[in-house]
Amino acid sequence: MSFIKEFKQFALRGNLVDIAVAFVMGGAFGKVVSAFTEKLIAPLIGLLTGGTNFYDKKLILKRAVNEVRDPSGKIIITNGKEVALEWGAVVTSLIDFIIVAFVMFLVIKAINTLKKKEAAEPVSISKTDQLLTEIKDLLSKS
Repeated sequence: MSFIKEFKQFALRGNLVDIAVAFVMGGAFGKVVSAFTEKLIAPLIGLLTGGTNFYDKKLILKRAVNEVRDPSGKIIITNGKEVALEWGAVVTSLIDFIIVAFVMFLVIKAINTLKKKEAAEPVSISKTDQLLTEIKDLLSKS
């Protein structure tokens, strides 16, 4: 088998296609959850905490504007890059993760419940199959 045919067979196998679809759906779901967190959950938390927006919260280690004095004592302002730990973005991402994990938990729980119901349902055997089974049993006894 040629390399291209082998690759084509691999790429078009059901599992790989299912994984690709799940990956795309997961990315889209992640965007929905991020929007949900940033646009609905964060404002509600901000309302409860007196208008605080956690996404913009940060611990500034070095300010962007530095004050420097020249030899005469006059202040010269120079622009520098701010160095900050943006802990608010981390908190928002953590809330995103918790929402995604909870939704996935609910989906897996629902799937498992459906599987248990399917396993618990008795398998109905047709009358023909019952008769054939009885004939087979009678023949095996004789």
